Amino acid sequence: MYNFTGKSFLKLLDFTPEEINLLLDLSEDLKEKKKKGIPHRLCEGKNIALIFEKASTRTRCAFEVAAWDLGMHPVYIEPSTSQMGKKESIADTARVLGRMFDGIEYRGFSQSVVEEIARYAKVPVWNGLTDEFHPTQVLADLLTVKEHFGTLSGKKLVYMGDARFNMGNSLMVGCAKTGMKFTAAAPKKYFPNKALVAECEKCAAETGGEISFTEDPLEAVKGADVICTDVWVSMGEPNSVWEERIRELAPYRVTSELMSAAGDDCHFMHCLPAFHDLNTEIGKKIGERFGIDCMEVTDEVFESERSMVFDEAENRMHTIKAVMAATLSEKNL
Repeated sequence: MYNFTGKSFLKLLDFTPEEINLLLDLSEDLKEKKKKGIPHRLCEGKNIALIFEKASTRTRCAFEVAAWDLGMHPVYIEPSTSQMGKKESIADTARVLGRMFDGIEYRGFSQSVVEEIARYAKVPVWNGLTDEFHPTQVLADLLTVKEHFGTLSGKKLVYMGDARFNMGNSLMVGCAKTGMKFTAAAPKKYFPNKALVAECEKCAAETGGEISFTEDPLEAVKGADVICTDVWVSMGEPNSVWEERIRELAPYRVTSELMSAAGDDCHFMHCLPAFHDLNTEIGKKIGERFGIDCMEVTDEVFESERSMVFDEAENRMHTIKAVMAATLSEKNL
């Protein structure tokens, strides 16, 4: 039996493989209840704060719907409605919110901020995204892979593109913790931090997983079960980096040819939003500037039957619900 009560969910490195699998099991159970219309108000009457320094569609909606399903009242806080870090320190804000709310979600820039909130709030704190880690997203990714293949152990996930930030880091950790094979394909300058790689390699050695890196996209996808990618420029980065990223990462674009090289059973995942066409304001501007019609993935792959991106997006709600239920409930798993 495991007791998650009162714990924060800041990064997957903080949890054992057994604990991660228990959260996935709970996610499956709550998803089934949701689909069958079975009430699961496990956190009746609790209040949670949702701090968003970075805007989001999926993270905000997932937390709010999950909170309501669990019987909670969510309060959304954006930079214009908070003095955190401006007139009031992070520590002081955390201590105030911790006395008013039963749990706090933070989505922003530095991992050190969410860690500081957790240190002072004295209530569970959940990482909705930082520059370094995106644990709720990767928990949803793992659930999606498990649902499709029936297992995680031994499955090969290939990450294409810039693997230095939250998605590359967190997918590498998630694979290491669950016995999966993780490969990052990118120029060497886009490989993850060496210290984090070493930590993941140690974990993978215990779970039967594998960690590898290559600059050859075709070599990377051999035997792949899943190919993942993400936008080439993250929130908060300057527009000036677009030219360099497009030039250096274009060979790692996920195309039909790359999917075919991986094999017929390989599927595609993306945490969204995705620049697979020019039907967005940013996509249109970049397309006109550089003469391209997509970036990290082609529209053909994104819209294909191999794409699991919307299963993945829905699973954000179910896994976030599991994390909140586990850390706020007084029941053992």
